[in-house]
Amino acid sequence: MSGTNHREMHIETFKVFCDLVELQSFSLAAERNFVTQSAVSQQIRTLEDKFERKLLERVRGRREIRLTPEGEVFYRECKNVLESYGQMLENMNSMVGKVSGTVKVATVYSVGLHELPPKVREFMSRFPSIKIDLEYSRTTRVVRDVLKGVVELGVVAFPEPRKGLSIVPMASDRLVLITSPDHELAENEVIDVRKLKGRDFVLFERDIPTRKATDKILKSYGVSVQKVAEFDNIETIKRAVEVGFGIAIVPYPSVVDEESNGQLSVIKFKEKEWSRQVAVVHRGDRDLSLAARKFVELLRIDSSANRGAA
Repeated sequence: MSGTNHREMHIETFKVFCDLVELQSFSLAAERNFVTQSAVSQQIRTLEDKFERKLLERVRGRREIRLTPEGEVFYRECKNVLESYGQMLENMNSMVGKVSGTVKVATVYSVGLHELPPKVREFMSRFPSIKIDLEYSRTTRVVRDVLKGVVELGVVAFPEPRKGLSIVPMASDRLVLITSPDHELAENEVIDVRKLKGRDFVLFERDIPTRKATDKILKSYGVSVQKVAEFDNIETIKRAVEVGFGIAIVPYPSVVDEESNGQLSVIKFKEKEWSRQVAVVHRGDRDLSLAARKFVELLRIDSSANRGAA
C-alpha cells in the first residue's frame, strides 16, 4: 500500500467515526459510507487499537452511542482534519476550474419532495462532479443537524432566527386550501378565510412551522376550526383530504399534480397573508464548501420568481 493510499484510508476512517457519532447508528454510518456495519465496527476498533484509548461506549439498554472523554477530543480533532482535507481538495480542484464533492442537505418533506428535485437535477446537470445527498426530516431536526455539522445545508419553511444560524431566503410559496373534488367548497376559485369557521380540518402537527403560521393567521381573523386529524407528513394530509376527512391548508407546489389530475380541488385565499417563506440555512461560523455555495446560489436565484403566486 502506498503512503498516499494509507493516508486516504485514515481520512475515510475519520469520516466513518464522525458519521457514527453524529448519526448515532452503525447502520446509518455504514449506509452513508457505502460499507457494511461490520466494516464500521472494525474501523472503530482499528482507531481504538491505534491510539490505545477507548473512544466510544454503548449505553446499556439504549441505542445511544456515547463519546468517552478521549473520544470527545478525538471527535473534535477529526472534524478539524476533515474540514482541512475538504478545503485542500476544493482549493486544488478550483485551480483547474473543477467543482466537485458532496453537499449534504436536509429538508422538510413538503419542500424536498415537491420543490427541490427539479433544482437538484438542474444543479447536477451544471456540475456533474457534485453529488447532492438529500435527507428528509422535521424542521427541528433539520436545524439541529445543521448546527451540529451533520449536514452542511438545511432547507426549511418559516425559518426562525437562531444563534449561529445563517438564513438565505428562497422563493415564498402561496398557501392554498385543498378539498376533495366533491366537497361543497370545491367549486370556489377564491375564498375568504372567514368562510372556514367551524369547518372540519386535517392539520399539520402543532410543532410544524406551517401549522404555527396557519394557526396565527386564522386567529388574526377570528376563525376557529374543527380539528379532525393531525399528521406530520404532507402526503398523509393530502390523502386524508382526498378521501373526505376534512379540508386542509398546504403550500401550493405540493398539490400541483393532484390539482391537474383532479384528485384535489385547490382554492386560493383572498388575503395576502397566505404565503410561506422558504429558506436555506447553514452554520454562520463555517465557510461553506464551494459546491455548497454554488447550490445556494442556484436556490437564491430562484427567489426572483414567486412560485405558486399566479
